[in-house]
This record gives sequence, structure tokens and C-alpha cells, in this order.
Amino acid sequence: MSTIDEFRFEPIEAWEQPPLGIELGDVAGIAVDSRDRVYLFNRSAHPVVVLERDGSFVTSWGQGVFSNPHGASIGPDDSLYLTDNGDHTVRKFSPDGKLLLQIGVPNQPSPFMSNTPFCRCTHTALSPTGDIYVSDGYSNACVHKFSPDGKLIKTWGRPGTREGEFNLPHNIACDAAGQVYVADRENHRIQVFDGDGNYLRQINNLHRPCGLAITKGACPCLLVGELGPYMAVNHATPNLGPRLMVLDNDGKLINRLGQDKPSTAPGAFVAPHSVALDSVGDLYVGEVIANDWAAVFPGTPRPDKLRRMQKFRRIIA
Repeated sequence: MSTIDEFRFEPIEAWEQPPLGIELGDVAGIAVDSRDRVYLFNRSAHPVVVLERDGSFVTSWGQGVFSNPHGASIGPDDSLYLTDNGDHTVRKFSPDGKLLLQIGVPNQPSPFMSNTPFCRCTHTALSPTGDIYVSDGYSNACVHKFSPDGKLIKTWGRPGTREGEFNLPHNIACDAAGQVYVADRENHRIQVFDGDGNYLRQINNLHRPCGLAITKGACPCLLVGELGPYMAVNHATPNLGPRLMVLDNDGKLINRLGQDKPSTAPGAFVAPHSVALDSVGDLYVGEVIANDWAAVFPGTPRPDKLRRMQKFRRIIA
């Protein structure tokens, strides 16, 4: 059984060290490879920024390729899967930025809510056998399963609130047993399916689950980035986040990071959009602060300098 002592973290301020001339945009996706190099898929002129575990700069690539970076995941061979919800594609790259596979045709979306790939797809996950799951997304309400070479195997889901239905499937992850976890954001839940899309269960008591990562092993824990209340009707309501939740596999709360209200203070969040862990358990959280600033802080001018991501050091008891 996992305990809070396994998931205690402290923020490391100004961890990332990109060189002069490279300024991060909103870090929509984060992935960590087998060497603990951290890939920041961000909305800037340098879409993929690669850093060492200590935050030092390695390289950047992807200039001119992407429309709106959204999701990043990594395979066992360190191939990087990048989801672009602006041009409706999923692309697979080598760690140094060589294109290996593309699913979808840039700037040719499928019809709205047609459940055909893709209409503003959001994220990818790999099964233990290499199949590719894609959550789709902002203008669809489904999950697509592809073979490792990008051939469509099946699609499941439709708009709605019942089991197996979605209201903005925003993130997706797969565990060692092949179960598929989908952050069903505007239904305030995570749905769990088997590898063929059969509904198994759901995890509730969440608020707009946005970022999602799971630990390794037979009974993984979930790390969930929750967005806060941005609508006028509940904007001032306390205790709704944004936060980073740590849950066991049954949805029981283990720990949570953040505050009851949005903040740019270290350890707090504005819009936690992407989550990743490295091999020693340190935590990386990317945010879409610039994108969500006006909704989170209405009437407040946005600062010129914004923190786009945070690293948290795991505290070992």
C-alpha cells in the first residue's frame, strides 16, 4: 500500500536553465527518457527543449513543425510521441528529433464529433505491446487505438456522461497490465478501460483532471493535475484547486500539492497541464499559464515573465 511518505515533494525554484535566446512558452507536455533527460513540449519558437536532470540545457528542436503543442509521452526505446491539437496530428520522433511516424494529416481535421481521427487530439499512451492510444479530444469524444506502425485498430467512446462516454478526453495513460486511463476532464473523472476499450471502472472526486501520469508496477498510483474553477459562477469558490493530486489505484487520496486558489508562488499552480516522474521519483509539472491567465486572473495584467513549469524534489523520509 502506498503512503504519503512515498509522495512528499518540495519545489526547486528556477530549475530549468535554457540558454539565452531560448525562452519557454507554456509547457503543455512533459516526458522523461531512460537517462532522465526531460523533454519540454512547449508553445514557443523552440517547441522541444531537452534538459538534463539537473536542469542544464541539452538541445532543442521542432522549429516550424508544430501548430499548438499539447501532449508528450515516451516509449521504452525513448521515442517521443508528440500530440498537436492545432494541426490534428500525432508524431513519433527519435530523441534527437528525427520524424519516425506521423498519424493524421496536418491541418485536415475530421468532422466535429465524428469519432474519426483526429479533431483536436490531446495526448497519447503506449500499451505494453506498443499499440498507440490517442485521446481525441477537444472536438471529438473518443479514444483511438493504433498499431505500432500507425494503422487504426478501433475507436471507442461518444459524447456524454455515462460509462464509456466522454466530455473532453484530455489525457491518457497505460499501465503495465495494459489498462487504459483516460482523464475525462469536463466529466470530472478518470475512466479506466481494458486494452480493447471495455469499461472497467472510474475514479471520481476530481475537479477537471487535466494532467495525468501513473507510476510503474502492477498497482500504479496516479498523479493528476487538476484545473481550478474558471467560470464566473464558481470562480471565487475555495478548495477547488488548481492542485496536483496523488491517488492510489482505487482513487484514495494519498497526498496533494498546491493551494486552494491559483498562485504563481513556488509549489502552487495556475493551470497544471502535464505531469511526469523521473527514475528517482522527482516530479515535473508543466503549466499553460499564459493560455489560461485571463480566465484565472480576470482583469489582472499578465506579467512579462511567467513560470511555465516546476520541478519538485522527492523528499525521502
